[in-house]
Amino acid sequence: MSSASATASASATASVVISPSGNSALRVASVLADREVGWRLVHHLARFVDAARVPGVVCVIPTYDAALIEVDPSEVSLERLGEYLAAVVDGLDHDRPLTDAPRTFDVPVLYDLPEHRADELDLRMVADAQGLGVEDVVRLHSEPTYVVRCLGAPGGSPMLDGPPFPTPVPRLASPRAHVPQGVVSVAGRQATITPAAAPGGWPLIGRTPLTVLDLDAEPFVPYEPGDLIRFRAIDRDEYDALLGTRMVAR
Repeated sequence: MSSASATASASATASVVISPSGNSALRVASVLADREVGWRLVHHLARFVDAARVPGVVCVIPTYDAALIEVDPSEVSLERLGEYLAAVVDGLDHDRPLTDAPRTFDVPVLYDLPEHRADELDLRMVADAQGLGVEDVVRLHSEPTYVVRCLGAPGGSPMLDGPPFPTPVPRLASPRAHVPQGVVSVAGRQATITPAAAPGGWPLIGRTPLTVLDLDAEPFVPYEPGDLIRFRAIDRDEYDALLGTRMVAR
């Protein structure tokens, strides 16, 4: 690939559209009708590019249906990189599982905080908006096995498809300036865990005692896209007993 910077125009294959994002990144978006296959495709592409150590590529950020390829424009031409990525995509097996042996992480969740801390959660608000009881929200949230679709902010949050609620969950009208680590939240048709304290606008429905983010570990979070997460309800005594325990696969 050329070491000169160039302006790239959008291009497409049968599977993706590749378009510039500014002058230092390309966005590779799936156009496949099957969203599950499209998700696997962009993550296979991201892993291939990471492993290939493509000259000029700074980092690759895969999401649900697209990957952002950030580059050093002084080292690589976006136009040539786009041609390279299109050829790579055409050679990928769309049907291959993202991982042959996904790991499962059991995540205990305290959904019912003591009364004097009830304002920390939006569980009742979510229940009322869905026309459900609090117990139904807990049950629907803790029944599925979730696939980690991608890693988000802050701190490598596991981005998951949401629980089977009747309707999408609205975000908060006024985001919180501080959301503590370990909070379990939902919004739209998504769910996640917050590994590190940060501002946030997602409704909070519980909290896990597990330590998710470990800055002394490599990687910083124990899961990766394709792994599985299951939530289970616990009481205050179990929460206190597990507080600070590292999150590990079973």
